[in-house]
Amino acid sequence: MTETVAELPKEPLTGKALLKKVEELRHLTRREKAKYCGYYRMKGDKIRINVSEFMDAVLQAKGVAIDNARDGRGREPTYRVSVHRNGQIVIGAAYTQKMGLKPGDEFEIKPGYKHIHLTQVERSSNGAKATNQTANQA
Repeated sequence: MTETVAELPKEPLTGKALLKKVEELRHLTRREKAKYCGYYRMKGDKIRINVSEFMDAVLQAKGVAIDNARDGRGREPTYRVSVHRNGQIVIGAAYTQKMGLKPGDEFEIKPGYKHIHLTQVERSSNGAKATNQTANQA
């Protein structure tokens, strides 16, 4: 297939349109499919094909999630912490937000052998303490 840049799509195809085009082009190589589905960019007078972005788009169009949704800020939670030089262990906002914790929420700490058990302490309407959520720290 000999083509000019004018014959190629200006924007990458997505969703059902992408899947339909991929099926129409099933006889072509992966790189050629990516190009004819709009997953390319011009660098000077050369066409650079973005196969990785194309494959991600195909998977997404088929409903396969390959990455967790993120807001693009900070690091991903690792579910591991280390003791700081001052002896403190910081859990971090990613975890407290996931549990719906707010400033001032209190926890009961129960140290164990090689673990720390945190149990959220809730105040009832009469001011008495009651336990609710549990978080384990290994």
